[in-house]
Amino acid sequence: MPDDILTRFVPMRREEMLARGWDSIDILIVTGDAYVDHPSFGPPLIARVLMDAGYRVGIAAQPDWKNPDSLKTFGRPLLGCGIAGGNIDSMLKIYTAGRRIRREDMYSPGGRTGLCPPHATVVYSQLARRAFPGLPIILGGVEASLRRLAHYDYWQDKMRPSVLVDSKADLLCFGMGELTVLEIFDRIRRGLPLSGIPGTCRYLGGRESEAFKPGDMCVELPSFEEIASDKSAIMRQTKIAEAEMNPWSGRRLLQRTNSRLLCVEPPRPPMTTRQFDKFSELPFTFLPHWSYGETIPAWEMIKDSITVVRGCPGGCAFCGIVCHQGRHIVSRSPESVARTAKKISRKKFFKGSISDLGGAAGNIYFHRPKNPETCKKCRRPSCLFPNICPNYGIDEKPLMRLLDKIKSLPNIKRVFINSGIRLDLALMQPELTEKIIAGHVSGQLSVAPEHLDGGVLALMRKGKPGEFEQFRKVFDSVNGKTGKKQYIVPYFISNFPGCTEKQMESVEKYLAKSNWNPRQVQDFIPLPMTMGCAMYCSEQLPDGTPIKVNKGLAERRIQRDMLHLGNRGTKSARKPAKP
Repeated sequence: MPDDILTRFVPMRREEMLARGWDSIDILIVTGDAYVDHPSFGPPLIARVLMDAGYRVGIAAQPDWKNPDSLKTFGRPLLGCGIAGGNIDSMLKIYTAGRRIRREDMYSPGGRTGLCPPHATVVYSQLARRAFPGLPIILGGVEASLRRLAHYDYWQDKMRPSVLVDSKADLLCFGMGELTVLEIFDRIRRGLPLSGIPGTCRYLGGRESEAFKPGDMCVELPSFEEIASDKSAIMRQTKIAEAEMNPWSGRRLLQRTNSRLLCVEPPRPPMTTRQFDKFSELPFTFLPHWSYGETIPAWEMIKDSITVVRGCPGGCAFCGIVCHQGRHIVSRSPESVARTAKKISRKKFFKGSISDLGGAAGNIYFHRPKNPETCKKCRRPSCLFPNICPNYGIDEKPLMRLLDKIKSLPNIKRVFINSGIRLDLALMQPELTEKIIAGHVSGQLSVAPEHLDGGVLALMRKGKPGEFEQFRKVFDSVNGKTGKKQYIVPYFISNFPGCTEKQMESVEKYLAKSNWNPRQVQDFIPLPMTMGCAMYCSEQLPDGTPIKVNKGLAERRIQRDMLHLGNRGTKSARKPAKP
C-alpha cells in the first residue's frame, strides 16, 4: 500500500481520519452507494466540497442499516450528519418496473444486491438519530429531492408524505446541493437558524405551524391527506410545483401534513461556470475507495467520462432531471474540462479514450438564454416543448471546439459522446451532429425517441413525430461518407399514461419493418414529482381530460412485449397475459 493512500480519499476508515491528524470529524456523509471518488457520484462530491471549505468530513458508505454502531467509525460528528440514498432513488436501484428485485446493484462492489435498504434516505436518517441523539440531520441527493413533497411510491403502490416527515430529519436539501450544504453547515457552525435557505425544506413543529404567516410569496399545495384520498390532487400539486420551480421567481410552497406545515423554499439559483469548474476540479482520485476488493459496475461505466454540463431544458414528463437539476444550463469552461481530461489520461485505468463529455444530454453544452432576464420570469416546464422558446440560445460551436481541444491533448486518442443526444436539437445543429457521428461515436450512438406516435410524444413533452427517421437518415448519410459501420441504439418507453395499444403499434411496426430489436426498452416507471407520475396516478391530463392508464402487470405486459422481437406479431402480444 502506498504511504499516502490513507490521505488520498475522504476518510471512510478511522485510520484515514488519524492519518490526517484529526481526532474527530465535523460532518458524516452517509450514502447508499459504494464510495467512488468521482465527481459524477453525488455524496463524494458533497464531501469534497465540504472538505475544501475546511470541514473535517467522513463517509459511511452502505453501512449496516440495522446497527447504529456502523455509523460510529469516527465517533460523534461535531456539527451534523448528511444523508443521501445514493446516485439514484433507492427503490429504482433495487426494484424493476415489474416490482421484482434487480439481479445487480450497479453501485455496489461486485454488483451485489442487498447492501442498500429500500427507502434508504428514511432508513439511514433514523439510524443516525439512534446513533447520535440530538445531532442535526440533513437529507440530500436525488431520492430526497424527488420525494420532497407528498408523492406516489410506485413500488409500494401508495401515497407517502414528504421524505422529511417519515425520516424525522431536521432539514432537506434539494437540487444540486454544493452551495446549499455550504450555507447549511456554516449556519450550524455559527449557531444560526436553518430557516429561509434556498433549496431546502423544513417540517415545522405544531406551534410554529400555527404561528406561521404565509404572506404573498407562498402558495399552498393540496395537503398530504387530500393527496392520499383524492387521486386528482396529485395533478394539482404537480402543476403548482412545476410553475414554481424557477429559482428567481418561484414562490415558497406549503403543504399541510398531520396538522403541521411542510415549508419548501424556492430552488437555489444555479451555480456559475467558475463555481462549477472549482467543484469539478477538487482533488478526486477518480477511483473506488482502496478498501474494495471488487469492482463497482457504475464506476466501470463512468471512470473515464467527464460531466461538462448541468441542467436540462427538456422538461420531459417522465424524467426527474428537471425536478433535481433544474432547466437552466450551466457548462464547465473548456480549460477546466481539459485539466480534468489530462488528469484522467494519467490514470492507470485509462486506455486512450474519454468515454463521454456530457450531462443530461450530449448536445446542450453552452446553450444559453439570449436574454437571461427573460428566463428569470419564465414558468414554462420546458424550454423545448411544445415549441422551442424564442429565448433559448443554440450554439453548436462551443462543443465542436471542446471536442477538438480534448482530442488534441497528449495520450488522448478518442473522445466520445455517450450521453444520449436530443434529436430535436441534433437536427437544429447540423454541423455538430455530423461531427459527432463522423468522429465521436464509439460504434453505437444512444438516442431517445421514446416513442413514434405524435399523440404519445405530446403527452411525454418529447419532440415531434418524424424526428427519429430524419435523424436516422442523417446518421446513415454521414456513415456512408466516412465508410464507418456504426449503429443507433434507440430508447423507447412502453405503457406511458394515455398510450393505447394502437399507438404502441406505430413503434412495433417500425421496429418490425426495420428488423430491429432495441436493447434499451423501458416499461414506464412513475417517478415522484414528474408530470408522468401525476398522469399515472390521477388518470388524467393536466387539463383534466381522462386517459387510460395501464397499471396491472398483466395489462402492462402487452405493450412491453410488443417491443421485443420474439413477441412481435404473436397472439401473446395482443391479449392480457396471466399475472
